[in-house]
Amino acid sequence: MNGVRFAWKAIFLGLVTIALFQSPASASEAFFKGGWTLQRDASSLRFQSVKNLTIVESSSFAEIEGGIDETGSAKVRIYLDSIDTKIDLRNVRMRFLFFETFEFPEAVITTQIDASALADLPTAKRKIIPLDFKLDLHGISKTYQSNVAVTYLSEDLVAVSSTAPISVAASDFNLGGGIKKLEEAAGVVIVPSATVSFDFVFARKAGKPVQSVSADEAPQVAAAQSAASTALEPEGNLDAEACIGRFEILSRTDNIYFPSGSSQLDPRSQPLLNSLVDIITRCPGLVIEVGGHTDSDGSDTSNKALSERRAGAVKQYLVSKKVPESRIKSVGYGESRPVAPNTSAEGKQRNRRIEFVVVE
Repeated sequence: MNGVRFAWKAIFLGLVTIALFQSPASASEAFFKGGWTLQRDASSLRFQSVKNLTIVESSSFAEIEGGIDETGSAKVRIYLDSIDTKIDLRNVRMRFLFFETFEFPEAVITTQIDASALADLPTAKRKIIPLDFKLDLHGISKTYQSNVAVTYLSEDLVAVSSTAPISVAASDFNLGGGIKKLEEAAGVVIVPSATVSFDFVFARKAGKPVQSVSADEAPQVAAAQSAASTALEPEGNLDAEACIGRFEILSRTDNIYFPSGSSQLDPRSQPLLNSLVDIITRCPGLVIEVGGHTDSDGSDTSNKALSERRAGAVKQYLVSKKVPESRIKSVGYGESRPVAPNTSAEGKQRNRRIEFVVVE
C-alpha cells in the first residue's frame, strides 16, 4: 500500500512539475517561437482628418511591413510615399508638403508585447490587452498607450487591431508647418490632428500563407486587400497635367535653403532637389523655369541680383545631376512678386523662395 501511495505521489509531483514548466511562460514562449511576419495585403493603417470643420477624409498607406520576433518585440514600418488619399495630386501634396518624405521617408511603430498576456490566446481566441508603443515620425518619437484586440485566427495567423481611434496631434511631430502648407495649397482649413486606426495580420514565419484567412474569420482582411497600388508614385513618364501640378507643389515646400545673403546651396536642400531631378526626368520635352524670390530687406538692385544667383545655383545643381541645361531657365525676380506681406518674420520667410514653373 505504501508503495502505491508513493507511486501516486511521484506521479502527482511530476504533473505539477510539468505544469510549472509549461504554464504560462513556456506556452507564451512557444506562441512567439519562430517569429511572426506582417502580411501587407491583409493589413491596413488608416487615418481620418477633418477640413473646413465638417468634411472628414480617410486616407491609408499602400506599403507597410513589419514583424514580431521571438521575444515579443514588434516593429511596423509605414512607407509614407505610399500615402493613399484616392487623388494623385493630393497624394503628392501629402508627400512633399506635409510628411516631407524626401527627408523623412517612413514612420516606425515599435512595442514590446507581454508574452504572458497571450499565453491563453489559442483557447480564448480573442483578447484585449493594454499596449505601450512608440511612434517615430518626422524625426520625433512619442509614446502612446492604447488597448489593442488580438485575435487568434489559426495556429499560424493572428490579427492585431486598434479597439478605438488613436488621436495624433500634428504639433507633436513638428508637422504644424505642413498643415499650413496644405491649407494654402488647397484653400481649406484643416484641423491640426488626426485619428489613426489599424488592422494588422501576422503570419508565423514557417506557417500557412495568409490566403488561408477567410472573410468570416477576419472581416478586416477583405477591406485591407482593396488598398490600391495606384497610391504609389507612378513609374515612367508623367503627363503634362501631372507635371505642372507637381512643380506647383514643389514650389510650396520651402525646403531649399541658403545662408543669409548667400547663394551657396545648403546641403539640406539636396533631398528635395534630388526629387525634383526625378520629376523633371519624367516630364520629357518640358522646359522648367527656376524662379528666385526675396523679401524686401535691402535694395531692389541687390535683391534682384541675389535672387538671380540663387536661381542660378539651383539650375547648376540640376545640371550637375544630368538634367539638360536647355531644359532649365533661371530667373531672378527679387522682391517684385511677394506672396505675403513683408511686415513680419513669417511673411518675409515665405517671400524668400524658389519656384518652379513649366514655361514651354
